[in-house]
Amino acid sequence: MTLRQGLGVALNFGGVLLLTRAIGPGNYGLYAAALGVFLFVQFLTQAGIPVYLVRREEEQQEAYHLGFTLLLLLSVGGMLLTILGLPLLERWTRLEDFGPVALGLFLSLPVAQIAQVPLAKLERNLDFRRVAMYELCGLATFYLIALPLAFGGFGAAAPVAGWWGQQTLLLALFCWGANYRPKLHWKNTLARDALSYGFGFSASTWVWQLGQLVNPLIVGRYAGADAVGYVALATRMVLGLSFVTQVMWRLSISALARVQHDRARLNRAVTEGMKLQVLGQGPFLVAFAWVAPWFLPAFFGNDWLPVAQIYPFLALAAMANAQFNLHSSALYVLKKNLEVAIFHVVHIILFAGCAFLLIPRIGFMGYGWAEVAALSSYVVIHFYLKRELGSPAYLLSGVWYVAFALALFAHTLGWWAALGLVGVALWPRTWKEVISYWHELGGQIKLPWRVKGEQ
Repeated sequence: MTLRQGLGVALNFGGVLLLTRAIGPGNYGLYAAALGVFLFVQFLTQAGIPVYLVRREEEQQEAYHLGFTLLLLLSVGGMLLTILGLPLLERWTRLEDFGPVALGLFLSLPVAQIAQVPLAKLERNLDFRRVAMYELCGLATFYLIALPLAFGGFGAAAPVAGWWGQQTLLLALFCWGANYRPKLHWKNTLARDALSYGFGFSASTWVWQLGQLVNPLIVGRYAGADAVGYVALATRMVLGLSFVTQVMWRLSISALARVQHDRARLNRAVTEGMKLQVLGQGPFLVAFAWVAPWFLPAFFGNDWLPVAQIYPFLALAAMANAQFNLHSSALYVLKKNLEVAIFHVVHIILFAGCAFLLIPRIGFMGYGWAEVAALSSYVVIHFYLKRELGSPAYLLSGVWYVAFALALFAHTLGWWAALGLVGVALWPRTWKEVISYWHELGGQIKLPWRVKGEQ
């Protein structure tokens, strides 16, 4: 899955490069603002049902049919409510042409939601190789549709059309790969069980997803569509280069659920996960931070140079999240949803609150400083994990994190900030861990070009 995700990163970089050059910061900012609202509503109307389907102790076809029914009802209701609230969003964001772009995305909500059911079935069976292949096909479809339209002068409508093509194809591929045929089904006891667990899970993450709205609603209102585009592109770069972390998160609930009764193993999994994610994420994020001032003007155009200013702040926050995201996964598996919810509340108050105070005063860079201010919230999730499992070992991953974090700001602080990476590279403990991972994992990786049945 990591190898295929890496291919997706290459495809995404090339596609985003062409798309942003064709439509410019303003149109890309419009699309990004609408997509941010859409993704928040999508997560809200999922109500944790996909996670419930993955985490069920026994697999039943009727549970998938019930999940399909619930997601269809919730997504249609969410779509209608969002469309009704669109005039309010337009007035708040003050972004011209936001309404038509947002409407185009909001109408796709039912398609995107019901695809979560066959996807949950594939993830429950840990069939991530197939999931990754389908998602790569969906990403390719997005650009095959969006790019010709973008160069044809359709502006923000081009990525909206690409989004529709991507979501429609993913729905078809997931259903085919999971051998699932949607069917309406209702059973009161099963529905209560699904909604009880789902809302318990979602309540702890809905608050976190409010972060999706900071860029469209706060950056958009106080800094304009171009600034939304800068933040969105920097975020996209960070997410693309953090593909190892995304894979770990996708695997975490399914994998950790299988050892949920052995808390010592859970603790070790969190410790190893922190090291793997920082080591797998840090070099890519730092490398882009170093080349960004030359890369962005050369390939994206001079209009996109401000992305290089905010990128290190977002990369810093992403690496911190890599240190602590398995803390949340482990607590979810232990059904400590309230504890995760409290952490999310603290984080979003710091992040959104600082963004609201800083962006009107210093522009879109206030978004980056708000991300830095929110890092202190991770003390809360550490406290709750320590209470349940004991403290994971932070020393090695923490040293790596500090070295990578300083190196991100080499252009601002001076190249002395990269000396920490030299020390980490020469540290025998680093080489010991890398060699250990090579021996432990190297012989177990199923390469994507191996045929079915080959060991």
